[in-house]
Formats: sequence, structure tokens, C-alpha cells
Amino acid sequence: MSRVLPALFKGAPRARPRHCSFTAITANPTRGPRHGSSFAGRTQLAKSNKLRQAFAENRPSMGVWQMLPGVNISRVLARTPGVDWVMVDCEHGQMTGTSFPSEWFGVCRKYGSNWFLDAAMHEAVPVIAATGTTPVVRIPDFQPWMIKRALDSGAHGDQILVPLIRTVEEVRSVVRSCKFPPEGNRGFGSPLSMENFSPVPSLTEYLEQANDALLVMVQIETKEALEAVDEIALLVDVLFIGPFDLGNNIGHPIINGVIEAELDAAIKRVLEAGNRAGKKCGIYCTSAEMARKYAEMGFSMMSAAADYTGLQQHMAETLAIAHGKAQPQKGQSY
Repeated sequence: MSRVLPALFKGAPRARPRHCSFTAITANPTRGPRHGSSFAGRTQLAKSNKLRQAFAENRPSMGVWQMLPGVNISRVLARTPGVDWVMVDCEHGQMTGTSFPSEWFGVCRKYGSNWFLDAAMHEAVPVIAATGTTPVVRIPDFQPWMIKRALDSGAHGDQILVPLIRTVEEVRSVVRSCKFPPEGNRGFGSPLSMENFSPVPSLTEYLEQANDALLVMVQIETKEALEAVDEIALLVDVLFIGPFDLGNNIGHPIINGVIEAELDAAIKRVLEAGNRAGKKCGIYCTSAEMARKYAEMGFSMMSAAADYTGLQQHMAETLAIAHGKAQPQKGQSY
């Protein structure tokens, strides 16, 4: 980094980074919730964020899920008309290094080398960003090194989605890992973070703007998180519901696409908590019809399709038509 840093800092302001003066709404709930047009952001990084702009305009934001690795898949998804964001799924998707023997995973874990575990994520993010669509990374867990890798990949405004949150303290830990000091403890120094913005900011400009541009999203999909949802809402920017895990964890799983009344009530409870805190709410949807339903209910961020299931569904429909058979039902698979 000794040779890279001077070049990146060249021409940047010499003044002390202003990020220290940012309003720490996300990190300090006592300062009150963030409302309305503030989602538009005050910086160039924030303004280049398509998802954030949808939030600022108070319009439903539709996205798609990438589970399969490959930059061509990333590009096709990101260029789909009507898409604001692409979720790069490193939790349940295959968005990892794929050209290594499986036994290498244990070796790299033992010796602290994690770079190839998220290689496909680092390839997908810049390709998505280059189209103007917002890349969001769902990390496998809320370990600090995973958060750091996702943020350093250069997602627009540093969007991450954290799964299987259970406690308020876990959320506080996530926020600290996302923010540069003094609001958090995120490490600084990756030259990759700013490369997906136009114009490309210097390292200093990125340091000044990243905390403000950041959207921290956590998934409400456990019974514990549901019980603490009002406290959690004060700490983050987006509450994102994983309906399948939430249903499983409260004893009302989604079977054959049916959402029981108890799960429906839990989903509405999360939306109400987000509204009270002035935050946005999102939900994973398995069909366009489901996405439209939750948009009309007041949700701000919906997935309308996933690459794997979308490809599977399209092929099944196409072959059914070719064979003169009835088309398969939609929206019942994950």
C-alpha cells in the first residue's frame, strides 16, 4: 500500500477528514430517527446510489437476487429494465471462489486467508456498479472480517445486508464494523472501495463521505429479532424481512407458498416498527405478484426475482408451452 496510497491521495484536500462531524444517526439512536428526504444523501457517493434515490423519492424499489457466480450473470441482472439493485448473495448463493478444491477452505480458514472465499463477490460488485445499478452484498454472517470484505469491495454507498440477527447488541456490533471512526471501528485503506463511483473519489473523499453514504441493513428473521425490532429499527437504515426463516423461527413456516396469519402479523409488525422509527423496510419475495403486494402494503425494497429460480421457472414454462402442457405454478419455491 505504500506506493498506492500517495497516488490515490494526490490532489485530495489536505484538511482533516470531515467524516468526524457526520451526524451519527445510525450509530447513536438517541439523536432520533432519520426521516424522508435525508435518504437522498449529502455527498456524491450517496447521490450515485440508485437504491438510496428510490428511498428519497419514496417509491418502491425493485431488485433481483444473484445466487450464481459469473460476471455475465451480474451484468444481465443489473441491466434488466426496472431494476434498482442486485443482491449479491454470499449467504445462500454460490458467490464464493469456485476454482479451488473444497479442502482448501479448511486450510485457508486455519491460516487466516479468506480472499478466495468471496472472489465471486469481488467480481460481481464492480460489474453491477458499472451499469449504474446498486450492488448490495448479503454476507454469510455478521463477523467483522466479512463486513470489511463486503464494504471494501466497493458496493455503491457500501450497502450490506446482514442475516440472522438476534439481539440488539449484535446490531450495534454490525454498525460499529460498518462505520469509520469515531462512529465505528471499520479499518481504512482499501484502494478498491472508491473505484465503482463516477467520478472516482480520492481516498480522502471516500473517507469523508462513506459513513454518510452507508446504508446498513439487517434481516429480521428470528423470533429474538422480532421481539426487539423497535430497538433494532433505531440503529439501522433498513429492516429487511426474510419471510422463510422468520416463519420457521416463530413456528409458522411457509409451506407450498402459504403465509399463515401469524407470520403475516409478524411481517406487519416489522413494517410498523420501521415506520415509527422513520426507517425503510424490505422483504424477500419469490414472485412479481408478491413483490407488488408488499409494495402496495408500504414496503420500500422488494426482490422481484432470483437468477436460479427465475431461470428454472422460465425454462419450465417454455418447455411446458413447447409440449402443449399446463404451465407450472409460480412463486412457491425459494
